[in-house]
Amino acid sequence: MEILWDIDSPLWQALDLEALGLRAVSATLQHVGVTPELCEVSVLATTDARQADLNSEYRGKPAPTNVLSWPAQTLTPDAPGHVPPPPRADAFGEIPLGDLALAWETCVREADEFGRPLANHVTHLIVHGILHLLGYDHIRDPDATLMERTEVEILGKLGIDDPYCLPQG
Repeated sequence: MEILWDIDSPLWQALDLEALGLRAVSATLQHVGVTPELCEVSVLATTDARQADLNSEYRGKPAPTNVLSWPAQTLTPDAPGHVPPPPRADAFGEIPLGDLALAWETCVREADEFGRPLANHVTHLIVHGILHLLGYDHIRDPDATLMERTEVEILGKLGIDDPYCLPQG
């Protein structure tokens, strides 16, 4: 598996992002039955300011968001709630997945708000982003149910609690 990293902010040095990302991407691909060794993904680890620019440019939303994704292939199934088809390999036998971008300040703020360790929250966002690259989505309710269940299963295998369960108290 090839993960192309562009860590353009020193803030990300607070995490071992490359090890965390490798673990999250690998677990996600294995869970959905895609051979990690064949895949390539690019990850930009940036600031809220740059993420807001990207979000504005590509989604028309001039605000930062935790994770953005740009799939290399369109894999979204037509029928709501169905598992997306597997990604296709290129002529060289490699599977280009696409690109992700993570925003530091938003990740930190959300982890704090949710009372979760930053590493667990960022792992969740990487899993979430990779699933988007694989055709999963959360716009339609049946798709959101499938995507969230898949995330929870993957995170559970990584020893991370369900991020959709709100803490009691």
